[in-house]
Order: sequence, then C-alpha cells, then structure tokens
Amino acid sequence: MQKARFYQKKDDRVECLLCPRGCLLEEGQAGTCGVREVKDDELYSTNYGALAAVNRDPIEKKPLYHYYPGQLILSLGTFGCNLLCSFCQNWTLARGRPEQAPKVVSPSDVLDMLKKEGGPDSVPGVAYTYNEPLIWYEFVYDTARLLHKHGYKNILVTNGYINQEPLEELLPYIDAMNVDVKSFNDTFYGEYCRGERGPVIETVEAGVKACHVEVTCLLIPTVNDSPADQENLARWLGDLSPDLVLHYSRYFPQYKLDKPPTPVEVLEKSREIARRYLRYVFLGNIDLPGASDTICPHCGNLLISRSGFRAQLTGLDGNHCNNCGNWINIVLPENENK
Repeated sequence: MQKARFYQKKDDRVECLLCPRGCLLEEGQAGTCGVREVKDDELYSTNYGALAAVNRDPIEKKPLYHYYPGQLILSLGTFGCNLLCSFCQNWTLARGRPEQAPKVVSPSDVLDMLKKEGGPDSVPGVAYTYNEPLIWYEFVYDTARLLHKHGYKNILVTNGYINQEPLEELLPYIDAMNVDVKSFNDTFYGEYCRGERGPVIETVEAGVKACHVEVTCLLIPTVNDSPADQENLARWLGDLSPDLVLHYSRYFPQYKLDKPPTPVEVLEKSREIARRYLRYVFLGNIDLPGASDTICPHCGNLLISRSGFRAQLTGLDGNHCNNCGNWINIVLPENENK
C-alpha cells in the first residue's frame, strides 16, 4: 500500500478525486475501482507495484498501428478498473484484487527489466495495459517519470476515465495512448459501463495535444453499432485531426453480455462511414484481408502490411509514402530520435 494522491477529507469520509466517480468512502471502504481504500482516514493505493501480468508484446497488440510499428513493448498490468462494463474483455483483472498479484515490483525494478531486455533500441519502453492503468496512477506516474528520464517510452492503454488535473500531471511523461471510446452515446455509457462519456472525450482531446493518440471502439451488435453513432464518433475525431487512427474491434461474448459476435458487414459498414472523416481506419479482432494494412490515403500505396500482430514496413520512406511522397502521421524510432 502507498498513500494515494488526489483526494480530500469530507466530513467523516474521504472523497477520491482521481476519476469522475468521486467515490465517498468510509474507513475500510474501497472505491468502485477496488484498489483505492481508506485506512486511518487517508486514501491508499492498494495495488502499488502489484503486478498481475507482464509480457513482451508486439505494439500492434495494444493496438497501436502508427507508433513504433513492428516493435516489441514491455506490457504491465495490475488489478482493478473504474468502469463496470458488462462486456469486459479482461474482467478477471478488472474485477480482481491486489492481494492476488503474484509479484510486487518497484519503478526501479521495471527499469531493470527493460535494461535486461537490451535497452531502448531493443524494447523501447512500457505499455501500461490489460486492466485500467489510470487507477494504478501512483505507480504508473512514478514509473513513467523514471523511465522517461532514462530515455524509455511510456504508453497508456486506457478507458480514459480520469479527471483532468491528474491527467495533466501524467501526460508530460506519456509518449502514446490508445483510448477506448466505448461509444459516442451517453446512454450506452450509463447502461453498459455505469459511467459517463464526457470525461473520456476530454481525455482524448487533451491527449491529442500532448502525445500520439489512437482510438479503439469495440462494436457490439445492436448496442453501440448504429450508423448514426459511428458518424458522430468519426466526425468528432476528424475535427480533431483526420490523421487520427481509429480501430474498430470485433466483439465476442464475454463476462455478463451474451450477444452474438459482431457481423463482418457491420464492421465494414462502420469503416466505410468513418473513412468519410478519417484517413486511417482499421478493423481488429477479425481475420479479413487488408483490414489492418496501412494504405497511403493519397495514392493507395501499401505502406505497412500486417498479418496478425506482425507488421512489415514496405512503402515508407521515413514519414512519407515512398511512391508519392505524401506525409503520413506515423511515429518511427529513427525519426523521433533524431
């Protein structure tokens, strides 16, 4: 346990200020996330350094397609989440408890893990992922600052459900984010996630100003897959930048939701709608030829071919298409480190 940040005492309770829930907690109570708990009238992070999952993953698995494509990233996760999605794809971690963690590590331990991998040229940094990393805030913040100082990259794979003050403190140490925008519909967030859409929108908008951002939306048939919602989502992203990357992911039954898998035609129709506003729209969790390839939006040249989580850079000359010279919104190690 480590004392948490972003809380205040309110009468005889403690109010957590990390995320929009603002949980009001009595002695011994934990917040909705399950990992921020009151002890002796103070708020503690009970999952500080509690490591539930660690892997070397292709960065495409996050998914990030236009940030360090083809690279491996050290992926770390813990327990807990501040949304209560009935369709959660990682519910065993999201609803797990810190005491279940097989290992507890410090930020220095993470740095040592990266050094043993061969340094930034071998594994460029860490993705905080699997569960919701923002409720691991204190550990992520401390680790990200340390890794940043040593030349490593920090990536968040997040639901974006956080208040602006803690987000603004963290963003200077974050190099890339994939934000899961569950829907562009407020009713969906309330009914299926027991949360709100607004704070997620604010996170994306703040992130775009600070680092590389990609967005994922899991399409659930008859629930959040309407053409109108996809139009609104894509138009909003396109207004931020038509070069933002959007990933549509295919839903499969999981946790408490037992709807059939997303039909292929729904994914293809959503991509068609989104491409009216965005240059880079991908389909994930599905074996469909070309669904995850990066194509030059100017001339149609194949820039990056992908099979599973393997990426082959075939049509790039730095940040430009090697056929027409069009600039591509993509972050490559050799360009970023110049």
